[in-house]
Amino acid sequence: METRKIAVTVNGQPQTREVETRLTLADFLRHDLGLTGTHIGCEHGVCGACTILLDGRTARSCLTLAVQADGHAIDTVEGIAPNPTDKSAPMHPLQEAFRDNHALQCGFCTPGMLTTIIELLRDNPEPTGDEVRIAISGNLCRCTGYQPIVAATLDAAKRLKAEGRKP
Repeated sequence: METRKIAVTVNGQPQTREVETRLTLADFLRHDLGLTGTHIGCEHGVCGACTILLDGRTARSCLTLAVQADGHAIDTVEGIAPNPTDKSAPMHPLQEAFRDNHALQCGFCTPGMLTTIIELLRDNPEPTGDEVRIAISGNLCRCTGYQPIVAATLDAAKRLKAEGRKP
């Protein structure tokens, strides 16, 4: 078993670990760091449940090796809330919009959807419904029919604009 020491920044926190060279980033996040919000679905990069932000861009953590992330910044769904350790703190406007628009049901796709939409709203603060549909087209949801997710994204864009902030 070959190992390598990696240093990454996860949700703003530096992390250094010795990992097997064949360990996926999804397994590293879930098992080594305890960040179980990153879900593993198909393990082929098709479903989008494992989507994280790697240096601010969406990436499939089930297809990325942990050693490939060495020296990079990773943001997971746990890092979206302004203060994820304080359960009484307000949620991110995108999380609030998902709740208010019933954009989650079983919740399995939600982490990948949220990280994908964070990238979309950062790059396009006022997307159209069609632009949202294109952005989330790589994330599978079997519960919502996608319309509540589109509505929540458009709602979040309005909330962020009203607050004068970026995702």
